[in-house]
Amino acid sequence: MTTISNETSLGQRLLAEGQELLSQGNRTGAAQVLARARDERDALLAAHALIEKHDLVGSFSNVMGLDCTISAQDDIFGFFAGHHSSRNPLRDYLADGWRTLSELMILLEAVDQPLLKTPSVLEFASGHGRFTRHLVKALSAQRVVVSDVVPSAVEFSRSTFGVDGFPSASVPEKVEWPARYELVFVLSLFSHLPRSTWSRWLKVLYEAVAPGGLLVFSTHGIKAANFDHVTLDDEGYFFAASSESTAIDEQEYGTTFTSEAFVLARIAETVGADKLVHKMPVHFWNHQDAYVLRKS
Repeated sequence: MTTISNETSLGQRLLAEGQELLSQGNRTGAAQVLARARDERDALLAAHALIEKHDLVGSFSNVMGLDCTISAQDDIFGFFAGHHSSRNPLRDYLADGWRTLSELMILLEAVDQPLLKTPSVLEFASGHGRFTRHLVKALSAQRVVVSDVVPSAVEFSRSTFGVDGFPSASVPEKVEWPARYELVFVLSLFSHLPRSTWSRWLKVLYEAVAPGGLLVFSTHGIKAANFDHVTLDDEGYFFAASSESTAIDEQEYGTTFTSEAFVLARIAETVGADKLVHKMPVHFWNHQDAYVLRKS
């Protein structure tokens, strides 16, 4: 029998009780107790992991039909868990990835390149799989490759979702592409880049696209700047050395806002204005602008 101190939090007591019930083979009782533990912030992720691992009643994988494992090092989940507006961080986090999938599909339909018919997709700056799990359900792991500057994030997605993956680099020119991809999807990277690497990343990522393929990326545009009361400079750019990431230097990965004119000028001078085939203001999360480039 597990000994529980009176000073232990409610969440930890429920977690210990749930584990004890699992060891006794009482899955029904464990599911009920762990569901309560999942409502306590200090036990939330551990309770979720047990529910998912043992396929108990209340698991998100039973509802969504995909792997709902979440890494304890996932900064994006940490953002949801710590945000005052999130009453159910697990649901909000997993639903957010599903929403991203639908928004990407809408964007690709507009340029007649349906996601489901895309042979290979590189998800760049993929993190710990917030979106990857949904992409894998849509395409299968064989068509998805991930890359991130945090090696443990890449390894998590490889071992959890079965995708191929490789580490990125802090210096854009040091990234080595193992292949070229029909779609390179870069969600919310350019919304974090300092001016010194913004255009360089655009150039390098465009090089990863196969002939005829697409580069899709997002930015914090005017709506986002106005929402956060940010004033852009004369070039249409603003950078603050602060972000939700705890794993990347804030000078390399902060928070960036750019005007459409800034983005269009960088596209023109870097890869050519004619490569832009579609743009959609305030597309992802009703917050970030989207740009689609096609490689000729």
